[in-house]
Amino acid sequence: MTKTVGDLRNEIRRAVGRFERPESTAFTKESLAAICDAVGYDIDTSDLPSKSRMRAGVLWTVGVLEDDDPGEAERPFRKSELEAIAAELGDDA
Repeated sequence: MTKTVGDLRNEIRRAVGRFERPESTAFTKESLAAICDAVGYDIDTSDLPSKSRMRAGVLWTVGVLEDDDPGEAERPFRKSELEAIAAELGDDA
């Protein structure tokens, strides 16, 4: 059975120690910060960057984007991007 976007988001949340959401919602800044940490993208956790900056950093780190330009990640992750993140996080995701 194919995983839904909501399933993928919750698997990623579990993998980075965040709480699951009963409905499919985009990641909060705090969840994005945890994902950045898990994939090795360095951010200032005392002053979180924008969501688009963190999404771009995650996508760049997992090899989906060629750089961490926030202009390339102004929308929530797409299913293929969530699959790449989950794969990067390994068996926990």
